[in-house]
Amino acid sequence: MRISWLPFVGVFALGYACIAVERDHLVTIEDYFSLSDIVAVELSPDGRQVAYCEARWLEESDDRKSDLWVVATTGDSSPRRLTLDRGNSRSPKWSADGKTIYFLADRRREAEKRPPFDGKAQVWRVGAEGGEPEPVTQVEGGVAAYDLAPTANQVFYTIDAKATDHDDFTKLRAELATLKYANGQRKVSEVWRLDLKTWRSEKLIADQRYVRSMAVTSEGRRVAVVSALDDSVLRSEGESRVDIWEDGSLTTPPTEVYRARAASPHAWLESLIWSRDGQEFAFCAIFDAYPAEIFIGRRSNGGWQTTLMPRPASLHVLGYGSPLRWHPSGKVMFIAEREGRSFLAMTDDAELKVLSEHEQTVQSVDAFDVDSSGRSAICLLGTSKSFPDLYLVDLQTRTTGRRLTTINEQTDTWKLPEIRHVFWKARDGVDVGGILELPPGGEAGKRLPLVVGIHGGPTDAVKTALRYDMYDGRLWLAAKGYALLCPNYRGSVGYGDRFMTQLIGNENDIDVSDIVSGIEHLVREGIADPDRIGLLGWSNGGYLSNCLMTRNDLPFKLRAVSSGAGILDTTMEWGINDEPAFLVVLKGGVPWENPDVFRRTSPIYGIGRVTVPALIHVGGSDERCPPQHSRMLFRALRDYVKVPTELVVYDGEPHSLTRYSSRKGKMTWDLAWFEKYLKPEKAQ
Repeated sequence: MRISWLPFVGVFALGYACIAVERDHLVTIEDYFSLSDIVAVELSPDGRQVAYCEARWLEESDDRKSDLWVVATTGDSSPRRLTLDRGNSRSPKWSADGKTIYFLADRRREAEKRPPFDGKAQVWRVGAEGGEPEPVTQVEGGVAAYDLAPTANQVFYTIDAKATDHDDFTKLRAELATLKYANGQRKVSEVWRLDLKTWRSEKLIADQRYVRSMAVTSEGRRVAVVSALDDSVLRSEGESRVDIWEDGSLTTPPTEVYRARAASPHAWLESLIWSRDGQEFAFCAIFDAYPAEIFIGRRSNGGWQTTLMPRPASLHVLGYGSPLRWHPSGKVMFIAEREGRSFLAMTDDAELKVLSEHEQTVQSVDAFDVDSSGRSAICLLGTSKSFPDLYLVDLQTRTTGRRLTTINEQTDTWKLPEIRHVFWKARDGVDVGGILELPPGGEAGKRLPLVVGIHGGPTDAVKTALRYDMYDGRLWLAAKGYALLCPNYRGSVGYGDRFMTQLIGNENDIDVSDIVSGIEHLVREGIADPDRIGLLGWSNGGYLSNCLMTRNDLPFKLRAVSSGAGILDTTMEWGINDEPAFLVVLKGGVPWENPDVFRRTSPIYGIGRVTVPALIHVGGSDERCPPQHSRMLFRALRDYVKVPTELVVYDGEPHSLTRYSSRKGKMTWDLAWFEKYLKPEKAQ
């Protein structure tokens, strides 16, 4: 069978009545914390209800937690909130009869030290009509993950365990047990099955490997797991595999197609699902510097085979968290990306049907599920004028119908930026795209101070749909009178395979050049003031901010930089971060194999050329871009180069800032920095 791809969700007119509301509210930093996000979506078996988890910020607890909601797809009732305790409800799954919703939550009661109310994750269930949630598991230490076999009325769950690797020093480590060791003991998983009729549990899998994800067939006869030697990112990117448990034994389908024969052997495996008949499984392989791919496992000649699903080079699978769903026709549905948009797609025997430029600009899909008939889907989608909400989608006519939620009604009065997807020519003639935001109600013909919001990854992309993003400045900087350009530089997703892979071996080169060309384009268009340019980035965006501020040949005046969780020395990054594979891929080897590449891609060697004031942010417990880089940058700029510099360390925070206070602090600092060094009409 020839496989091609048929995009959905592109020509839709939003099917709900709009009441005109005056947009008179100028967006503030505080408004960020009023936004809710839908973080999980699951259709009931009959397609008449949707369970979803909605996350909200709360200043008092300094965090964002999610609760479970349900809404009818018929549109004849309002959404109902099923949990009220901010237990971080997640992973909703429906019972076979559609009357009960299972979910994972960290519920806590004052003074409780035993499960299920000790704050550890357990499986819970609640009636779709509401009521008090009932604990399904009460496991000491909590449940790591779970899945439901609805027709078998069974819950499968994983728990953490320890494995000891025996060698000549095992006894010595045990004798000196108060010391910490890098070898000798690993975190692993056990997979258990709980029968919901007898309430008996049994251990199914304990092969001393760590289970990253799990999927169970509806009748519970087969379990697929993504497992690795331990819980480290290093082992998962390069050594993880899909295993199948059935009839009491564990087998490993061939791995060569997504390891040895793949463009890169360092794939991260996720989105594991079974077909509806339990005869096939599918999963995503997410690569650094290469497009994500979908793989299918099926029986052949008495054994399991694993094959790559063909994909046109112009269409990319949304990576890092993209859901997969099996359509009743036997085709796999997924979210695809192209040129700053994301839309629903699935495999098809027909020729690829490409949507027109106009059709693709309408909406962006973030999550979805499909009903058992295959005629309808639920999509979490947004536009350049509205934040994401749930909509009913007719898959036969490819039209969006009923809007089911309005989770951010307060934004109806917000003054929104003008959002454009723009293109410019790179210096080597390649077309580069990006997202441009302009202040609401801006004065035509007036040049604006420009902030360049640089996305992380680099295997990622900024989308056209409306976002309020603390990392790249979307929405809130335009509200303060800045133009914002978010360039999807070489290596970004959605602009073709070659555009992505050209970054390999060319960091701190073509990516920087693409960004510079984008700024020059906005200057030529009369949008950006060439004397008032600023940079804002996090992770790889912080790295590129570090690279750009070391350049002394820029055709514009760089006035202010905010570098977040950035890399300064790529050799050090390979040695101390939790994910060395992406450096090995992008640089073609380890430091002693390609020392010139590691040196050329390290901005530390150009720090002496920096003249721009730099604000530096980093999480104190960041393992992805460890704080040593930021501390080195601060020392170099403040004590040696002598430019205005501030370092903000968010104690205990990982790579992504998780606390209300941390996110508010970062945006407040960024705005104050740009207002001082970038905003005045007469540049500093």
